[in-house]
Amino acid sequence: MRKIAIVYWSGTGNTQTMAEAVADGVKEAGGEARIFTATEFTSSQMDAFDAVAFGCPSMGAEQLEENEFEPMFLDCESKLSGKRIALFGSYGWGHGEWMRTWEQTCRDDGAILVCDSVICHEAPDAEGETACKALGAALV
Repeated sequence: MRKIAIVYWSGTGNTQTMAEAVADGVKEAGGEARIFTATEFTSSQMDAFDAVAFGCPSMGAEQLEENEFEPMFLDCESKLSGKRIALFGSYGWGHGEWMRTWEQTCRDDGAILVCDSVICHEAPDAEGETACKALGAALV
């Protein structure tokens, strides 16, 4: 059984809802899902999982959340080479530039993006939740 870490930061609950849907997709595909907030996860845990889903909403000028998520993610970057990952997050404005930048950072770090990233405007609707579940299944 593949072990999947789902690591997220959420200010309004939208990205948390997405993380829970990702976990549902992992479980439905026969994997083991473990959800962490950004403050509960460090690079030392990366090797314990077959794949990792990272979730963060767009903040400020379309960037990752700076106080908790970005420091954790920077710590994990050294472990991304060859790692199967997927990205997800919500936004309230803009056009998804933060996600495209984040995806490129992961590719530059050698990560294997197993599927298209999922972004939802505000709270995920039924289509967004379905996409999150598919993201979770792709990690398995």
